[in-house]
Amino acid sequence: MPDEKVVLRFLDGRIIKGHIRDFSETSEELILQELDSDVVRVLKSDILKAIFFVRSFEGDSRYNEKKSYGLRKPRGRRTFIKFLDNEYMVGFLDGDLPWDKGFFLNRHAVYDRKGFFLLPADEGVNNIRVFIFVHAVKDVTVVP
Repeated sequence: MPDEKVVLRFLDGRIIKGHIRDFSETSEELILQELDSDVVRVLKSDILKAIFFVRSFEGDSRYNEKKSYGLRKPRGRRTFIKFLDNEYMVGFLDGDLPWDKGFFLNRHAVYDRKGFFLLPADEGVNNIRVFIFVHAVKDVTVVP
């Protein structure tokens, strides 16, 4: 698989753009080549909040994302994610959540996966899909 364009969001708020290759949902680390640089970093997954797989690095700062369902054909279960920093996302769950179902959210993965993919509700955004790390999530609501 060719290098994928990504924007990494860290738990501490930092953002780095670059390319990753052969991303794995189970890996403890990932390899990133920073944008417009020869710098290659090995990053531990436990310091990351999410990986945004993007169409372009520039995006469109004038675009106002619509955070509502019904804007695209459903592709998975409608899901509302609230992060530990109180930021939130809406989209469609691509696959299953990596923890046992129950009343309380256990932020430690039950399976070997470190997180899950969310497809944005608004197809017009720059994000193709987002990998969300379980340890960065405060609450998840899957809408029937």
